[in-house]
Amino acid sequence: MFDFDLHSALRMLAVALVPAMLGIILHEVAHGWVARLCGDHTAESQGRLTLNPLPHIDPLGLAVFGLTSVAGSFVFGWAKPVPVDPRNFRDAKRDMALVSIAGPATNFLLAIAFGVLLWAIVRIFPYAEHSANSVYNFALQSCQAGVLINFGLGWLNLMPVPPLDGSKILAYFLPRDLAWRFLSWERYGFVIFLLLLFTGILGNILGPLIRYSAIALLSLLGFN
Repeated sequence: MFDFDLHSALRMLAVALVPAMLGIILHEVAHGWVARLCGDHTAESQGRLTLNPLPHIDPLGLAVFGLTSVAGSFVFGWAKPVPVDPRNFRDAKRDMALVSIAGPATNFLLAIAFGVLLWAIVRIFPYAEHSANSVYNFALQSCQAGVLINFGLGWLNLMPVPPLDGSKILAYFLPRDLAWRFLSWERYGFVIFLLLLFTGILGNILGPLIRYSAIALLSLLGFN
């Protein structure tokens, strides 16, 4: 029984690995890329505008990804945030909001890309003819994971909890003094996040957003 559970857990980890790592790394690269467009080259100068995962790895974020993948529940993790210096922006408040939007937007685009890839695989290789092929099934599961994980990362980061991207987007619409006080809660952000997670509030918010986003995308692609 233990061997069976271990095999299933490792398979779940393998299925989620590429979609999650792509989502996490490209999320950070997008922040750095938009920051560069807005005048800040800090991320570029520190070698963070790369798809090489090594400069982006955060040990704790990687460990959380492994644990959530094996648990088979909501899969998430994080990379080291790209360094951004707002003093280099032409309009600090506006450009910080643009940089913050870039990460979740990238995850939503990746979710769509994985959905289109899933559609293309099934279109070219019909499921009825290839369902017994283990590589085929692994590819389908990875694409499905890519849709769910990247919608999850996108919606999670849009939550208005400092230091998540949603807090910086919300700060753009607040008066300057109120925005500064709101963002100062960043030091409590991880504690707030854990409270939302363990009380089930996070799951109750994110679960429907992820589920209905995936259903809407797959319906548009012709999956019923």
